[in-house]
Amino acid sequence: MINFNLKTQLSWNEIAVRTAFVLVTVAAIVWFMPRPSEFNFTVEEGKPWSEADLTATFAFPVYKSEETMAKERAERMKEFVPRYNFDKSVGAHQVALLRQKLDQLPIDYGTQMKMALASSLNNIYKQDIIESVDSLTKKGIQAVWHVEGITTQKMSVQQLLTPRQAYERLLKDPAVRRYAEVLQELNLHEFIVPNMVYDKVNNQPILDDLLYVYPKSRDVQAGEKIISHGDIVNEDTYQVLKSYRKEYEKRHTSGETALTTLGKVLYVFIIILMFTIFLGYYRKDYFDKLRSASMLYALIVVFMLATSLLVSHSLFHVYIIPFAVVPIFVRVFMDSRTAYMTMATVILIAASMLQHPLEFIAVEMVAGLAVVFAMRELSSRAQLFWTAAIFILVSTATHFSLFLIRVGDLQQFSFTEYTYLVLCGVIVFCAYPLLYVIEKTFGFVSDITLVELSNTNKELLRRMSEVAPGTFNHSIQVGNLAAEVARRIDANTQLVRTGALYHDIGKTVNPIYFTENQAGGISPHEHLSYIESAQYIIGHVTEGLKLADKNHLPRQIREFIATHHGQGKAKYFYIKYKNEHPDEPVDDLLFTYPGPNPFTKEQAILMMADSVEAASRSLPDYSEQSIRTLVERIIDGMVSEGFFRECPITFRDIQYSKTVLIEKLKTIYHTRISYPEARK
Repeated sequence: MINFNLKTQLSWNEIAVRTAFVLVTVAAIVWFMPRPSEFNFTVEEGKPWSEADLTATFAFPVYKSEETMAKERAERMKEFVPRYNFDKSVGAHQVALLRQKLDQLPIDYGTQMKMALASSLNNIYKQDIIESVDSLTKKGIQAVWHVEGITTQKMSVQQLLTPRQAYERLLKDPAVRRYAEVLQELNLHEFIVPNMVYDKVNNQPILDDLLYVYPKSRDVQAGEKIISHGDIVNEDTYQVLKSYRKEYEKRHTSGETALTTLGKVLYVFIIILMFTIFLGYYRKDYFDKLRSASMLYALIVVFMLATSLLVSHSLFHVYIIPFAVVPIFVRVFMDSRTAYMTMATVILIAASMLQHPLEFIAVEMVAGLAVVFAMRELSSRAQLFWTAAIFILVSTATHFSLFLIRVGDLQQFSFTEYTYLVLCGVIVFCAYPLLYVIEKTFGFVSDITLVELSNTNKELLRRMSEVAPGTFNHSIQVGNLAAEVARRIDANTQLVRTGALYHDIGKTVNPIYFTENQAGGISPHEHLSYIESAQYIIGHVTEGLKLADKNHLPRQIREFIATHHGQGKAKYFYIKYKNEHPDEPVDDLLFTYPGPNPFTKEQAILMMADSVEAASRSLPDYSEQSIRTLVERIIDGMVSEGFFRECPITFRDIQYSKTVLIEKLKTIYHTRISYPEARK
């Protein structure tokens, strides 16, 4: 079997879980990574080039812009002289129609008028009439070829007539004006149509030759610098970049895409595998908790998706993505080393999507390391603010230092990338609400939530202070003792303090059955059997869990309620029952707490602090020896009864816990000196 841990081998089930995490994560990342044909640059004409220096990796032609080619076509159109065929039959046909129309008039105006009108129309058709002159002038055409049979004559556009112009000229003829009354009925404009026909067969080859513009203006050689960082993208450079993009996309054939995809799979697989091995060697407990491993791999996939979307669509700049949020989240819910390793995994994979990754890796890794140092804990919004400020300071300083190394010319300095880094820092600070989403999604609880739960004005704690004041004071004392122990043995101080405040919350249901809440020496247990009394005492655990569920307390707090007595017994009533019934078999389950036993270091600390604090109230005197004896007896009894077998607490931790509890109890119960009375 694969040995992920130095001391123990993994079961097949654990291997399957780790393999599934690796394969699913690799598949998701590779699927969302930009395709090889995607050009990962934002190109804006008139704006500074925000990427690193760009050098051509292959030779490619620079294509002319559509505007340039349109101008060249317009210039060539001025050289074009189209051919028009002069059709005599058009005029003869229209004159015949006019004669036919005149013959149909109800009044005979005589042969002389008919001949005059027909002659005038026939004279008009000796001119060149085309459909539109404006269409020619708009294209820059200055002349046309008049083709009549084998005769070809070049004519200026100004010599041509449109049907409207021909009609107006016809009306000005003196022979026509004499018959104005007849013209109203004739509608002479209907008899004027173009007699010049566009020769498409002969014109089209000439036109195609003229309008063809060679799209390439020049060639860029492999290794030639296209643009430097900070340079303004002018019209020429913009066209070069567009040509580079076009050629880049053309060059990625299906075979190259397959090889590129294979490279992506191998690269991502290696990095994710290394991250998984790190967790297996040094943070195996995270794999044992599915929510922890799920959060780590989910963060990697989510940030890779964000990077891919930004790069694929050329949105903003990659520096605007708040990669610093990754170590913040991991540090809040786990530890610093895992936070930095997770961030390194994210940065290394994201860098593979960029054209120039080294500067990105340097800036993000250094800034991420500063964030890990700044986020020792997160118990207030102010800490997140200072963390964001440190990120901005370190990231911009690192980027500026790399600029000095690479460029060394302040005249080429641009604020563009620094603006994105500052915006990223603002996003990091505004990521505070996402902590709540992470908590609810993966079942974590942050120090901020624990601090909020520790507020004694919370409904459960306020009610406990009112109906069970003795239990409330006991919980506060246990919290102080447990927090001091946690601080000494490197456990979660805030978690154990908050857990201590809620561990006896179930006593608010029947507070009078617990000694610390009884006033005047009156106890309801005097009227109950030992079994009934034990059930009331044990019941505060189940009642506490019901209240925790009803008030939506985090799972970690509910675990403190369930484990603070483990599977121990209500010993006072258990021993009383056995002493009075020596010959009867005892059902131990009637006197046993439901448990389970503690399974975290913090739960073990609370169990020790709870038992010691409660027992210390019954000491006849508070000498150092009596306190030491009490602490040693109670904690050694817990160890011998096996309460800590499933808990990752060491004998060294237990010994430190004893020392802290003894010192704290000595301070709490220190002997006070008697004040002298004044003589009268």
